[in-house]
Amino acid sequence: MLLTEWNWEDALQVRWEEGKEEGKEEIAKNLLFEGASPEFVRKITGLDIESITQLAAR
Repeated sequence: MLLTEWNWEDALQVRWEEGKEEGKEEIAKNLLFEGASPEFVRKITGLDIESITQLAAR
């Protein structure tokens, strides 16, 4: 049995936030590819250093 109702506004908000995060990761990858330091990427994207180093390893 479904305990909660489907809420389109909540679903769209979650997707928007996921898309925003994916965009930050794409920008970080591009910056790293161009030789930017992880600290500079952190300042630009707001991502944490651990996430940035994981992106650099891919």
